[in-house]
Amino acid sequence: MESGFRSTQWRQLTFAVVGMGLIGGSYAKALRRLGVKKIIGVDTDLQALRQAQQQGLVDVGIVGAGAELGQADVVICSVYPAATLGFVASAAAFLKGDVLITDATGIKGSLPEDVQGLLTGRMEFIAGHPMAGRQGSGLGMSQAEIFDGANYIVVPAAFNSREAVDWLQAFARALGCGQVVEVAAAEHDRIIAYTSNLPHALAVALINSASYNEHTKYFIAGSFRDGTRVADINPYLWSDLFLANRDNVLQELAALRQQLDRWSEALAANDAEALQQMMQAAAAKRKDLY
Repeated sequence: MESGFRSTQWRQLTFAVVGMGLIGGSYAKALRRLGVKKIIGVDTDLQALRQAQQQGLVDVGIVGAGAELGQADVVICSVYPAATLGFVASAAAFLKGDVLITDATGIKGSLPEDVQGLLTGRMEFIAGHPMAGRQGSGLGMSQAEIFDGANYIVVPAAFNSREAVDWLQAFARALGCGQVVEVAAAEHDRIIAYTSNLPHALAVALINSASYNEHTKYFIAGSFRDGTRVADINPYLWSDLFLANRDNVLQELAALRQQLDRWSEALAANDAEALQQMMQAAAAKRKDLY
């Protein structure tokens, strides 16, 4: 498939991956699996770049923006939202005139418009969000397989061309993603507050409960392990994400309190029927997810 200056001939394309952490490293591994022409790794951490080169994940590593970026047909920013904006500001002068830039940040806000405002000519930024995280952080935790069967959200803005949207959807499927959906930035952030931000907050809160002690490990089974899996997260990234989506997260916390209040009321009233109805409703919804 060829679409104007957007090619899906993966072996002919050079990619730059900005950020050699969990997601950036996973992108690099998936791109290597895809067989792209060349991978340029970008990071401010020289050690992470060296590790990526030693593992064969990138063909060349650069610290920050540099002339090597002029080779990139596609740039994937796998860093914090503010860092994405700062990187593009420093890199714009080096980029190809028709470069396509995308990201992997969990909250969009005004980022698409802010980044596009730094670009010129046919340069285009299109926001994306692979729902493909995993426990832990850093390059050592990265793996290409996190994309296999994962959901991928394409978040187009008014300025995006249809060919850019189509390209990103095709790229997500080539990575191995299953469902690829398209949604506006505001709606993305509202939904993500429920499906991603809230579960991470719950996992942290559950682990931080006053009931946790040194003997807890001897009394857990699958439900506790599943419920707390994502408590092992990057606190610097996630504090940024929570604050960037603060209003939506606060609304979801309020909605959750309403549900917990229903549990408290049913238990206090010794109301088995109310408990059963809540669990039956949840079971039906859960089965509908998969």
